[in-house]
Amino acid sequence: MYTEDKLSYNWVIKNAINNMVRSRVSMLSGKVLDLGCGTRPFEVEILEYADEYIGIDWNNTLHELRADIASDLNKPLPIQSASIDHIVSFEVMEHLREPGVMLSEAFRVLKAGGSITVSTPFQWWVHEAPWDYYRYTCFGHQYLFDKAGFIEVLVKPTTGFWSMWLLKLNYQLKQLVRGPRWGRRLILAVLIPIWWTNQQLGLLLDRFWREEHETAGYFVIARKPSAPTV
Repeated sequence: MYTEDKLSYNWVIKNAINNMVRSRVSMLSGKVLDLGCGTRPFEVEILEYADEYIGIDWNNTLHELRADIASDLNKPLPIQSASIDHIVSFEVMEHLREPGVMLSEAFRVLKAGGSITVSTPFQWWVHEAPWDYYRYTCFGHQYLFDKAGFIEVLVKPTTGFWSMWLLKLNYQLKQLVRGPRWGRRLILAVLIPIWWTNQQLGLLLDRFWREEHETAGYFVIARKPSAPTV
């Protein structure tokens, strides 16, 4: 799982994604393919239920390359068709120039009835530049997954408005952490309580003042149709 540090400026989004993965991971079995695996933060949890975990990432990753297979997700995958039981891809699709290619390839390599689980940011700052291309609405997700051939597409917001808005404020405040070491420590001493309060307040307000059209991101689950019965 993503490391959760409640004193950090963005703990709440890592917690939200982790919670959604926890709710999903027990349904993953067989051979699981992680597209854009990065540092493989979910491998341990996936292997509690799956027989095999395969991570794919490209050589230009800004993280340490820990993939089993190095491949550009904007291009066809070096994976046999109908050989994968489940696919996961967390916080990756926004970095793809050709997200439709990734989804079409995911559909191809999945076995009939296999599933795909994806998370993406929505109201989020530009990151890992220059490889940050898109932000998808819930309707954009539905369109892209439908177009690739998936069915039973379920799109969930990862946060409500308040957590999203206060996260954006925390990211902005983080830019104040600069200067000499003693100065950074002093600024952090002031900001950490603000970051913590903002995120706790965001979670509380999201419970009682719901607004799902503004969210930090989305979590998508979909399925490849089962083979037709004869």
